[in-house]
Amino acid sequence: MEDEAPVIYGLEFQARSLTAQAAETDRIRFLVGTQSLRSENQVHHIDFDDENNVINKNVFLHREGEVWHISASTFDTSLLTTCYNKTSETKSELRSAVWRLPDDVDPSSPADDHSSSHSPLELLCHLDSGDHDVKGILWHPTGDGQTILGLSEDRILTWDLNVASSSASLTDTITLQSKGQPRLTCGRWNPHHNCAQIATANEATIRGWDLRSKQQTYQMEGAHGQLVRDLDFNPNRQYYLASCGDDCRVKFWDTRNCSEPLKVLSDHSHWVWSVRYNHFHDQLVLTSSSDSRVILNNVVTLSSEPFGHLVEQDDDSDSDSQQDRPQEAPKDGVIATYEEHEDSVYAVDWSTADPWVFASLSYDGRLVINRVPRAEKYKILL
Repeated sequence: MEDEAPVIYGLEFQARSLTAQAAETDRIRFLVGTQSLRSENQVHHIDFDDENNVINKNVFLHREGEVWHISASTFDTSLLTTCYNKTSETKSELRSAVWRLPDDVDPSSPADDHSSSHSPLELLCHLDSGDHDVKGILWHPTGDGQTILGLSEDRILTWDLNVASSSASLTDTITLQSKGQPRLTCGRWNPHHNCAQIATANEATIRGWDLRSKQQTYQMEGAHGQLVRDLDFNPNRQYYLASCGDDCRVKFWDTRNCSEPLKVLSDHSHWVWSVRYNHFHDQLVLTSSSDSRVILNNVVTLSSEPFGHLVEQDDDSDSDSQQDRPQEAPKDGVIATYEEHEDSVYAVDWSTADPWVFASLSYDGRLVINRVPRAEKYKILL
């Protein structure tokens, strides 16, 4: 059973921000933002034709500056946000904005590579954050279409987005109270508990927040030996959270008991930048690292199906032979290591249209689309 070869797409510029087009559930689509100091930056709209194993794309100009974070709307396929570096002669700031993809371009048809033909992104509105840098934007997990969260240096910002009037108003702020000068490095909106909770990381500490009371709900002090780089919630188990960091570790937590992790993975040899649960089969966990590798792990013991599928006994089958053969419980472990990158892999994300397809992005501008190995896919399905 031979697996299909990975598909590689090269961007002209360096890049570190990648996201699946979250509201798109029919086609495999991703968004990538570039980081160039010398040239006009771009957002690449990637469409993967899995039947023909071909990537089609459209390139849009992002004239505001280097893209440090990109996030797709969960309710409208045409909307996205970027956090970008805005520089002037006296200072450099991280700002954010909501954009609309031009609707007159079809990413399923190959685009011209000449920059003169690229359309600019349509600015919907800037997200006002005062004098505070914004490092990341989170869209409401269920796509309520209005609420957007921003991760600033020491606070969580809430905007009310009005698409019809192309405006966003800052409605709430949660300030991080801690010793020294804590700076948020990443965060994740919890899709459970009526979407009223968020997890953030500052330095090596992970904190949970209730958006209604604006109070801290849990804390993992020193969750990692060094900086925490990314977080992700298990989509099927409401208290389970994954984290990764500069200590080369990936850790899994139960937020009801934060004293120690449920499991620790040590498969990477350098900083781990990204961790992502599969949206449907939560035993499949992707990680990417500056060791240039992407690793697909099976964490079945902490998943919603720790014993695999419960198969009913077929009356027509040979019951004696079935009883004689012991049922082997699925085991945790590395499913596959993907080594198509030659630089730090800053981001990895699952497709929202196909649970077996994912994309990874390295700093040299190489985007790789891969699949879960067929043998593992059939183990899960059959």
